[in-house]
Amino acid sequence: MSKQRKSETVLSQRPDHATLLRKVYDRLFADYGPQHWWPAKTKFEVIVGAVLTQNTAWTNVVKAIANLEAAGLMSPAAIRAADQQELARLIFSSGYYNMKARKLKAITEYIGARFNDDIDAMSQVDLPTLRRELLAVHGIGEETADDILVYAAGKPSFVIDTYTRRLLHRLGIAPEQGPYDLYQGIFHEAVAEDTTLFGEYHGLIVRHAKVSCRKEPVCEGCVLADICARPKASGARRPG
Repeated sequence: MSKQRKSETVLSQRPDHATLLRKVYDRLFADYGPQHWWPAKTKFEVIVGAVLTQNTAWTNVVKAIANLEAAGLMSPAAIRAADQQELARLIFSSGYYNMKARKLKAITEYIGARFNDDIDAMSQVDLPTLRRELLAVHGIGEETADDILVYAAGKPSFVIDTYTRRLLHRLGIAPEQGPYDLYQGIFHEAVAEDTTLFGEYHGLIVRHAKVSCRKEPVCEGCVLADICARPKASGARRPG
């Protein structure tokens, strides 16, 4: 069974938005292929990246992570022991560096106190409890918590970001603005709760947002043109 077919089998058959979201996933996967998202060497690097990517482009995060690695600070214990001003200097490229240095300190304090720096142990905690604990850590909001849950802890909690809100709005499924749980609930109700699928789907949405579903959309060639509720520009692609 192909990787695409295997992923398709876990998509929910529930009514409402299930058929549309299944079609969206299938088309994005067929067009872009597997995204291997989140890009990181280790689970801890996922956590660091989830904090650093807040309000910045991923290219800026890559520079900051490279600095941390070069300084030998890519472990919870090393970040806890690091001077906070030096930590801020190393992650300067990610923006809001003083605040993010404090956030990195906070999440590594939590990992040390709760899991003795064993990232794998996070997966042994049930999803509602782990999510609640992460949200109680300074600087960890819902999107960051779900990044950590899916890509580091292996938990099925769909990540909602600006790209996902934009896509659901243009598909005619949800309003342009609304609470986080509104958008997440749509995916959790319509798509089977599968960690691998959730991670792949989110990666595909990110890729599509950069290629076609931009703030100013590029409708020409868009694989979702015929199922998008937004008025189309001329030349939009109409897949069968």
